[in-house]
Amino acid sequence: MIVSALLAFMSISGIFGKNNLSKIELDINFPQEIYARNKFPVKVTIKNKKRFLPAFLIRLKTDIFEALFPFTDIKSETTRYINISFPGRGIYRLKGSLVNSVFPFNFFTRFRQLEDNIDIIVFPELKRCELYTLYVKDKKIKGEKASDKIGFESDIVSIREYVHGDPLKYIHWKATAKTGKLKTKELSTLTYQPVVIDFEKVAINDTEEKISCIAYSIVQLLKKNIPIGLKINGRIYEPDISYAHKISMLKELALYDGSAQKGSTSMNSGGAAA
Repeated sequence: MIVSALLAFMSISGIFGKNNLSKIELDINFPQEIYARNKFPVKVTIKNKKRFLPAFLIRLKTDIFEALFPFTDIKSETTRYINISFPGRGIYRLKGSLVNSVFPFNFFTRFRQLEDNIDIIVFPELKRCELYTLYVKDKKIKGEKASDKIGFESDIVSIREYVHGDPLKYIHWKATAKTGKLKTKELSTLTYQPVVIDFEKVAINDTEEKISCIAYSIVQLLKKNIPIGLKINGRIYEPDISYAHKISMLKELALYDGSAQKGSTSMNSGGAAA
């Protein structure tokens, strides 16, 4: 009798446990800008596609982070943000991800392997350095004339939603209080001459320090809407201020190994960094 009850109990547990992991989808989203040694949020969303049963105690386990979803109702989704960081620049691969659950009785843990791998490009750590200061000096032209481009220098052009990384001093508190959401002032910028950073001519002996310094300078100069270019590994990125151009140069620095010394080729803002 006891054996029969135990077998029935295990059978019920197995059925509910299997159904609990069925029709479950997981989305993992990394932000486009990830910098080494800097914490950032990974967005993880569980979608329960079942029509009749909620999902209980679903855990996502990867080689980089874990996320637990205690309850997701039928035909709905739950999102969590996990703060993580990477120790250095380069490509990291999220692989071997598992979805598991101890539901319903915590006697057995059931697993489901996720097949998709995700490659993440981590940009260099941003380190303040003198290079940025040298490039900013004497680059201003046309006096104090402001342009209608977005920057951090002059008059308010518009008010927009706060984005992580915006300087706190530019938060528009009146608009924030009115809407209940953080709002940031977008200011017009002054006009500057273009800048081209030549990787080989930057006088920093340590390669990682040099890469971090150049990455910092690129990010800061573009905040001021200074057109910036980069000479590296025989490639030339012509000065530009577009976001795609910024990402291309940061990717180039993230993947730099010093071995690709090729003939110069010119690349625009949409050029892919190899």
